[in-house]
Amino acid sequence: MKMSFAQTMLQAAVQEAERLNLKVCISIVDMAAWPMAFLRMDGTPLGSIDVSQKKAKTAVLFQMDSADFAKIAHPDGQAYSLENTNGGLTSFGGGIVLKSADGTVIGGIGVSGASSEDDVAIARVAANALTS
Repeated sequence: MKMSFAQTMLQAAVQEAERLNLKVCISIVDMAAWPMAFLRMDGTPLGSIDVSQKKAKTAVLFQMDSADFAKIAHPDGQAYSLENTNGGLTSFGGGIVLKSADGTVIGGIGVSGASSEDDVAIARVAANALTS
C-alpha cells in the first residue's frame, strides 16, 4: 500500500469522525501488519491507541474484519482465545480488511474510541476512500 493511500484514508476517517462528533484513534497497517499511518484525535482516551492498532492488525492477519473475527474467537467459537496470539489481537468491531480492486489484501484499518458500530462506520468510510 502506498503512503498516499494511507493518508487519504486517514483524512476520510477523521472527517467522518468529526461529522459524527466523535473522538477516535485510527491505525492503518500494510499487508504485513506494519504501521503505515496513525492519528489520535484530541480527547480520545489513551487506551484507544492500542485497541485501534490491534483491530487493524487482526483484520489483516486473519483477512477478515474484526467483527467477523469475534464470531470465531468468543467462548463458544471455533477458536476461543485466538485473540491472545500474534502479540495480541481484538475480537470486536472496528477493524476492516483493506483490499485492492482485484481483491488482494493490502492492509487493514482499525478505529477505536466510539461504539463498535461507529468505529466500523468510520473505518468503512475510510476504506471506501481507498477505492474511490
